[in-house]
Order: sequence, then structure tokens, then C-alpha cells
Amino acid sequence: MASQNQTTRPPLRKPTFIKIDQLKPMTSGHTLTVKVVSSNTVLKRVGRTAVSPNVRNTRIAECIVGDETGTIIFTARNDQVDLMKPGTTVILRNAKIDMYKNTMRLAVDKWGRIEVTQPANFNVHEDNNVSLVEYELVNVVEEGQ
Repeated sequence: MASQNQTTRPPLRKPTFIKIDQLKPMTSGHTLTVKVVSSNTVLKRVGRTAVSPNVRNTRIAECIVGDETGTIIFTARNDQVDLMKPGTTVILRNAKIDMYKNTMRLAVDKWGRIEVTQPANFNVHEDNNVSLVEYELVNVVEEGQ
């Protein structure tokens, strides 16, 4: 019999998988299964510089990832770049939406995880790139203020 002094952990929740076309600006905590369509390295910095002595090797790649509902640009950083090879199916856990020039980009930071998984049995719907939709920040002023 367990003593009453032991701390009990809440049960782990099963992740809710969502689709690309359900993503909204400035949201996080997403779990998706996507195929990597393409990967393009946009930054490769090796070693330290006088301007930024704390920066070591930095790699950033912009990847097009998608599912049967659409595609989005995924920003892969450092070790993530090696996982994001075209044709690979990955599960993105705790992914977030970053805004870049008023468009959505998908990213996984240190709180999330990328898992290479079995090839998915869907065809990527490449005609619906949600990163091409431009959003405008609208300030809402409540009445009576």
C-alpha cells in the first residue's frame, strides 16, 4: 500500500495530433505528423567571431513540411537540420508557430521534440502553403476605456 506522503504524478495525456490547415498564428503545443518535402540551409556559421564570441556552430534550414491538408515552412536549427531530410516522415511534438514577416513558420524549440517515424501513407497537399498567407496585427481597443 502506498503511503500518503508520496507525490502522485498526474496521468500523462495522449497527444492530440492536428493538421497543417488547423494551425493558427502565435500558438504552441502542437503535435503533427508531417513529411519533409524540401530542406534548404539558409545559415551556416562555424566557430566564434569577434562580434559574437558566444556563438559556436550554428545551422538553420528552412524546410517545407506537409500533410494531406497543406504545407508550411519549418525552421530547423542545428541538430534538427540532420533529421529534416526530404522524403522523411517526422512527428513534431510541442511545436510552435513563430511569425516571420507576418507569415507563419513552424518550429520546435528546446521544449519540443522531433522524431523520425515510419513513412506516412498520405500524399502531401502542396497547393496549400499556409506560410504564404500574410497576417496583419490588429490592435483591439475595448469600448468604455
